[in-house]
Amino acid sequence: MENEKTDISGHSSYRVPASDKSDTKYQLSGMFQNWFLDYASYVILERAVPHMSDGLKPVQRRILHSMKLLDDGRFNKVANIVGHTMQFHPHGDASIGDALVQLGQKDLLIDCQGNWGNILTGDSAAAPRYIEARLSKFALDVVFNPKITEWKLSYDGRKKEPVTLPVKFPLLLAQGVEGIAVGLSSKILPHNFNEILDAAVAYLKGEEFELFPDFQTGGSIDVTRYNDGERGGSVKIRAKIEKRDNRTLAITEIPYGKTTSTVIDSILKALDKGKIKIRKVDDNTAQHAEILVHLIPGTSSDKAIDALYAFSDCEVSVSPNCCVINEDKPHFLTVGELLRMSVDHTKELLRQELELQRGETLENLHFASLEKIFIEERIYKDKEFEESETMEEAIVHIHKRLVPFGALFVREVTDEDILKLMEIKMARILRFNSDKAEEAIAALKEHVCELENHLAHITDYTIHWYTYLKNKYGKDFPRRTEIRSFDTIEAAKVVEANEKLYINREEGFIGTSLKKDEYICNCSDIDDIIIFYKDGKYKIVKVSDKMFVGKNILYINVFKKNDNRTIYNVIYRDGRNGLHYIKRFAVTGVTRDKEYDLTQGKDGSRIVWFSANPNGEAEILKITFKPKPRMKSLYIEKDFSEIAIKGRQSMGNIVTKNEIHKISLKEKGGSTLGGRQVWFDWDVLRLNYDGRGEFLGEFHGNDQILVVLQNGDYYTSSFDAGNHYETNILFIEKYDANKVWTAVLNDADQGYPYLKRFQFEQGNKKQNFLGENPESALILLSDEAFPRFEVIFGGHDAFREPLIIEASDFIAVKGFKAKGKRISTYNIETVNELEPTRHAPEKPENTEDSGNGEVSDTGSVEPGDSDLLDEINGQMKLFD
Repeated sequence: MENEKTDISGHSSYRVPASDKSDTKYQLSGMFQNWFLDYASYVILERAVPHMSDGLKPVQRRILHSMKLLDDGRFNKVANIVGHTMQFHPHGDASIGDALVQLGQKDLLIDCQGNWGNILTGDSAAAPRYIEARLSKFALDVVFNPKITEWKLSYDGRKKEPVTLPVKFPLLLAQGVEGIAVGLSSKILPHNFNEILDAAVAYLKGEEFELFPDFQTGGSIDVTRYNDGERGGSVKIRAKIEKRDNRTLAITEIPYGKTTSTVIDSILKALDKGKIKIRKVDDNTAQHAEILVHLIPGTSSDKAIDALYAFSDCEVSVSPNCCVINEDKPHFLTVGELLRMSVDHTKELLRQELELQRGETLENLHFASLEKIFIEERIYKDKEFEESETMEEAIVHIHKRLVPFGALFVREVTDEDILKLMEIKMARILRFNSDKAEEAIAALKEHVCELENHLAHITDYTIHWYTYLKNKYGKDFPRRTEIRSFDTIEAAKVVEANEKLYINREEGFIGTSLKKDEYICNCSDIDDIIIFYKDGKYKIVKVSDKMFVGKNILYINVFKKNDNRTIYNVIYRDGRNGLHYIKRFAVTGVTRDKEYDLTQGKDGSRIVWFSANPNGEAEILKITFKPKPRMKSLYIEKDFSEIAIKGRQSMGNIVTKNEIHKISLKEKGGSTLGGRQVWFDWDVLRLNYDGRGEFLGEFHGNDQILVVLQNGDYYTSSFDAGNHYETNILFIEKYDANKVWTAVLNDADQGYPYLKRFQFEQGNKKQNFLGENPESALILLSDEAFPRFEVIFGGHDAFREPLIIEASDFIAVKGFKAKGKRISTYNIETVNELEPTRHAPEKPENTEDSGNGEVSDTGSVEPGDSDLLDEINGQMKLFD
């Protein structure tokens, strides 16, 4: 612009054209600063951030105020409410309509009628002219009281609007809020209605309390790092995923802030990237969420669930930020602080209401007493009163007549009181009844005493208020989001091996794009690769399309971090003519792209035997020497199981001082690591090998987990840490085919309690030991070898002595599908298990290997992948 200039200070200025014959110069820097601060303050205080007192943003407050003015108990068109609100709100109808729909979808303050959209699918509401709304009974109870409301003029000065509404409830914590202002934001998660009231009562009683989020969309939440809603905290939210069958998963609850559409889009993106294997996704959401994920045959449903959590919006992390307006400034608080401030504010509002009621009641009592004296003493019949020429003379006369009764009045009688007395109609005087007047005055005095008692015990009154709200409305607000701890899902363990790794040994390249070269193994695009070279060097690299890693590659495969079960068995020559050493080691964690050496680092060192064993297998080798004079034996056998597993930098043990001709495999060995110790973590309902939760025992290759559910279903599973388990578990333990179980059940077909003894049969498919009738119910299940039960009779048979049953004498061991034996035809109240009088003999400790071998814990291998299986089980190379 030709008229724009810059002064020495760097400020832009605008000079009026010469044609205007003016040399006026306007500085814009100060304007920008002032205007920006004004704008920022306006957005923070008047648009984006809620107020601590009522938990509302200004637009929400104006909507509720308008709805109160329009309220007649019937529904109003949303278009009418929006238009009425525009009297108070300086913005257009779109912002008001959106805010009203959001308030209505929270299902707390507004009763909705019509299509208000769907928070599950993200569908928008119908046009404002088609939907209707009114204030809920809860809103009418807790939000409004014009007598204690502070008022201000609206933006155009024509109307009055509330500064804040007198909300007598921690509304902000119940509804939650999200807003972005200039330089700050607010994100308060919604909490459970009943838990908020319980916390408020606990605070008033001086007790500790905790509050955790609860969402309309359900799901589950890990609040380990919630940090009481303060800045810096975070929560993990997961969808609820159910197994419909081995090929179908159902997402029935979604994370907060997501819709079924966004969840499906994230799943499809993960599918496109090859992170998960699925066939298709169907959205059957209506009143409740239901996303069906159809798996490709042969895909592990447990692994698919973990992959959905790891790579889609089935798991999200949310960072709360409890920012509110208080005393015209933004404050960052914790949820606990916000609740305490809200409860204190509610107590003050209740105190103001009580004082207001007391004042009104005293006024009513005062006038009732005046009226009674005025009528009973027939003051209106006094000659002086009737002959008064002016109103002033009549008022003076009534004052004189009331002087003897001054002690009966609440306060001093004023001229306004006298004028009000003179407005009493003759019909009321004729119908006056002294006894009823006394009763009315007594009732008013009693009410005043009651109000004064409440004021003297305002804390107890506030507790009673919160209890009243919970009793009246609490049943409509059950907790929808389950609070639980989440296990950490490692993406590298659950990602699908969607790529194939190839190698060009001659040129020294590896990658997923070298499809014409030698195939190595399946991998994913986030995997790390471990490479061993013939000279003993090794390193970890990231999977890529094509990467130069060098020649003389001995072994290459996918690397698993912190894997101490994969053991490398190595024999190497130390230098060009040095000794041969043997060693066993694991590589659990190294720096990516850094080169390491498993030898002692001398020039000419060379690996002469190498094997990678995913479960610590130890083979037996036959080592043949080159002949030389006076050699007693031309070969020796070396068993790797005799070699201790040490660190990867250890030197190893000397194999021989002779020159080796060749090394051959004599016998494959079993695992030297022993069984795997397994724990079950009840918090996350997952197995682990890290010592978390209940110890289930030491497991070998074919061992199984027995899972017994509360509804009588049972099944066995592997001891893979990726397995998912239900929440209604009754027993979970290492499966013992010879173990005898005793069950007491109500047989729905016969209508009597039965007792049965049986052994669980191995099988991954759920079976029910209570019978085919789903109405049959389990009373008691015991794993004691010789259990005893006490049967207590009830009803008209309560006079009978308790029956003691020795289960082993009562019935023999049969199949789990057997009906069992009826306990009694009498009415039974309860069955209790007693301390057994005898126990099964203890089994001798077995120190030998079970002979079952070990199962590879590298994951499942589909039929036909024999080459891959051989690759995983170990690459054994011998070089001359």
